Amino acid sequence: MPFRPRRRRIAVTAALVLTAPLLVVGPATADPNNNSPAKLTKAVTLDGVLRHLDAFQAIADEHGDRAAGRPGYRASVDYVVDTLTAAGYDPAVQAFDFPYTEERSELEQLAPTPRTYAVDRDFTRNGFTPTYLGEATAPVTAVDVVVPPGPNPNSNSSGCEASDFAGFTAGTIALLQRGTCGFAQKTLNAQAAGASGVILFNEGQPGRTGLSTPIGDTPGLAIPVVFATYAVGAELAVGGPRTVRVKVDFLSETRTAWNVFAESDEGIADNTVMAGAHLDGVQDGAGINDNGTGSAALLEVAVRMAKVKTNNLVRFAWWGAEEEGLLGSEHYVATLPQAERDRVALYLNFDMVGSPNYFNGIYDGDNSSGTAPPGFIPPGSAEIEDVFEKFYADRGLPAEDTEFSGRSDYGPFIAVGIPAGGLFTGAEGVKTADQAARYGGVAGAAYDPCYHQPCDSNTPVADGADAALYAQLDAAYDLRGNVNAAALDVNADAIATAVITFAFDTSTVNGVRSPGKSHGAGTSSVRITA
Repeated sequence: MPFRPRRRRIAVTAALVLTAPLLVVGPATADPNNNSPAKLTKAVTLDGVLRHLDAFQAIADEHGDRAAGRPGYRASVDYVVDTLTAAGYDPAVQAFDFPYTEERSELEQLAPTPRTYAVDRDFTRNGFTPTYLGEATAPVTAVDVVVPPGPNPNSNSSGCEASDFAGFTAGTIALLQRGTCGFAQKTLNAQAAGASGVILFNEGQPGRTGLSTPIGDTPGLAIPVVFATYAVGAELAVGGPRTVRVKVDFLSETRTAWNVFAESDEGIADNTVMAGAHLDGVQDGAGINDNGTGSAALLEVAVRMAKVKTNNLVRFAWWGAEEEGLLGSEHYVATLPQAERDRVALYLNFDMVGSPNYFNGIYDGDNSSGTAPPGFIPPGSAEIEDVFEKFYADRGLPAEDTEFSGRSDYGPFIAVGIPAGGLFTGAEGVKTADQAARYGGVAGAAYDPCYHQPCDSNTPVADGADAALYAQLDAAYDLRGNVNAAALDVNADAIATAVITFAFDTSTVNGVRSPGKSHGAGTSSVRITA
């Protein structure tokens, strides 16, 4: 097994120093003997992972959140770099620019009962050209809406004709329902009728209940417009007069985010094993489950593997701006020369591994559930799935397929033919009765009821979570804030098992049975720069 000296690690640039570093509590005592699944999973403890989550929460408490382009993300990068450095790595930081948007739009009911709706959960602003920035406060007037909806989608014609606004009270806010004609047409008709603002909402049939972004040309638009879920629209449409406030406002500019990397001291660079998790969260929240859990678990695995002499080069990655559209991983793969792509044997992804109402989801690498189109999944991905399936089976734990859709940071890797796999414990989806029987928890509730909300924190109820639901979940499980401690403990071990397994042998995935004999001691030429 050839030795890969420290000087051949990914280079670190001067742009590494971003903010005042956090104190890394309890530097790890990495052990070169953590070289098997049994030894590494013993070294990777729940307490170790939770220590990193506590650090992420402290960052969010200080800065407001850990979203890319904001100070909390910079501090999160510093924490990961400091922790890796203390463990003996020479971490690298890769900078990239991205289109930063700070959403300031609002929708609230003022009367009869005050209620504030959550942006990107209950409503979203429009994407019209142009988009009018401004606000309006007025009673709501429903225009030809159908609640409950008709049986056929795209049959509602609310706001499509000027005649729909006969008797409309000028100055009120028009409540319009999706269907038949375009959002822009509905909006301009409302403006012509004297509306001071518009709330568009989804039609209500299956598949037409959530959020959509209204787009289209709206010449002369001079009123604020938002789009709401069917549930919000139906609520506003019935039950007497309601007064609401609609505000459309946002900041859009170019900002910088960073990916963080750390590599093993030894191993064949021509057969590199990559494992990653996104480090950023959404705005206005700590991002403790999404994706503090994946980032923290991967960080603890990296720390405990720091002195292990692996056969294959192992490259750990913490991605930036995933919540903005997988931008960090896309930048990395897009700027990676083809020769370097060819050296990546496989990629493992860990995005949400401690959801409070969890299930044990494994990316469906063999497409046994039939959710991926032909040719979408690179060969070798099924064999990655096998490793995770064996892990749960060996522990007598339930597990199941989760959609191999490219939704997280493995997407850019599979797009260029690199085999991938990973874990997912659930986001906004709803736990079924069958899953509740297998995993416990609350059927009919989301896997993560605080997904993309401020309550994805160490204190979910104080930050707005449903107190009754979280009391149920806490009674069923051992919750640590918005994290299922038992699920996180198990899945940290699953991560450790997969990483250490492939660090020594990728033969089931790519046929490389004896690294070095066919590839030699390759030295990676890629240089990550800020």
